[in-house]
Amino acid sequence: MKTLQQILKEKKIKELVSIEPNRSVYDALVILAEYKIGALTVIDSTSKMVGIFSERDYAREVALKGRSSKTTQISEVMTHDVLTGKPDDLVDATMSMMNEKRIRHLPIIENGQVIGMLSLGDLVKETISYQKQLIAQLEQYIRG
Repeated sequence: MKTLQQILKEKKIKELVSIEPNRSVYDALVILAEYKIGALTVIDSTSKMVGIFSERDYAREVALKGRSSKTTQISEVMTHDVLTGKPDDLVDATMSMMNEKRIRHLPIIENGQVIGMLSLGDLVKETISYQKQLIAQLEQYIRG
């Protein structure tokens, strides 16, 4: 099974897509749509991750509460307590943790800095690929 670092290296979007906490929710939605992603890390002026903003945050904290996406700042609606992963964590253990904690996006931290973000979908895709390879190896072994 691969590590999170290996999965990050295979992603189409290599850069960390983030937003500052003082930007508007509308700005975040534009970025999410542009990159076709579901969450952004929220990085402050000191380059420290202070939260995460996801489509789920938008739905629960803006849309359902009748707030304006153009006047609401990210800092008002972002998730502050963010679970993170490490580059050497394994895909299967990380996927289990994300499923248990009911989270869909996981920032990956190395030396105190965010180096990327993985979604549950990224991990599911890798797990399916791994299982297909394993099945092919087993079929080959059975055929002799």
